Amino acid sequence: MRARPTQDATVVGSGIIGFTTALSLLHAGLTVRLVAAGPLESTTSWKAAAAWFPTYIGHTASVTRWSHDTYDALARQASRGVPGVVMQNTLTLYRTAPRPPSWASMVRDIRPATKTELPAHYDHGLLFTAPFVEMPTYLQWLAAQVDHQGGAFETQHLDSLAELLHGPTAPDVIVNCSGLGAHTLVPDKTLFPIRGQIIRVTNPGVRTSVRDEHHPEGRAYVHPRSRDCILGGTAERGNWDTQADPQTAAAIMTRCRGLVPELADASVIEHVVGLRPGCPTVRLDETNLHGTRVIHNYGHGGSGITLSWGCARQVTDMITRTAASP
Repeated sequence: MRARPTQDATVVGSGIIGFTTALSLLHAGLTVRLVAAGPLESTTSWKAAAAWFPTYIGHTASVTRWSHDTYDALARQASRGVPGVVMQNTLTLYRTAPRPPSWASMVRDIRPATKTELPAHYDHGLLFTAPFVEMPTYLQWLAAQVDHQGGAFETQHLDSLAELLHGPTAPDVIVNCSGLGAHTLVPDKTLFPIRGQIIRVTNPGVRTSVRDEHHPEGRAYVHPRSRDCILGGTAERGNWDTQADPQTAAAIMTRCRGLVPELADASVIEHVVGLRPGCPTVRLDETNLHGTRVIHNYGHGGSGITLSWGCARQVTDMITRTAASP
């Protein structure tokens, strides 16, 4: 006799991890309720530059698989014209000859940059094509897809996951995609913030994303979007401050103009700070809470968009495979 398939899932969190997980579960035939502490605009995902690029995350076999699956999923969406998703030319800069990066086999059209394609003071670079996502547009599209597929969305502040076990809407399975919120919800004290400060500026005509992950004065990246450019950035472990720092902003602007001199003509739109959910490793595993299955899917560091669909696929496989097993 087969076990009764899991029918009802509650997904906690409305960032990129929560929404991709919810939509994946809906496609697999589950009934899904998505619970969030606030509106989409309050999430770290809403503020993210959202370039596909494995960063601030360990290079494990799982990370490679999740990154590869997500690259393919976003590439398919870009080809279908999904709002906010594009395949973009990307230039990664190096001051010394790089070793082949761990992600090289996942991206399209990768090749060494020529001297004329490099900014001043750089001798090495790799050009490739990768997915880029305008998160406000994409998150709204994901929310509409969840609604279209019959998913429910509600705003509810939770002090613990156990609160979801009471009442008529108690689920068969809880999927914890609460990001940094898992610090108190689980609680998981291994979680820590990775503070990211970025600048939104007008786009003076930049078409290629440019990054230097090893800039001696701090990370530097320029990500052009349809109506602006994102300049970054910082990755400050353990810093909970969500206020933009003027000195940090000035340093980011200087670094980014060094990569893309055309930014000298760009005007600042706003300064943005977000707290990425840092963790020693991504947590994607299963526990039990008073007899209810709980699958944790959080701690993606600076790689939320990069790992999102791959992790959502694994969560869905975990739930459906177990439900269908004898």
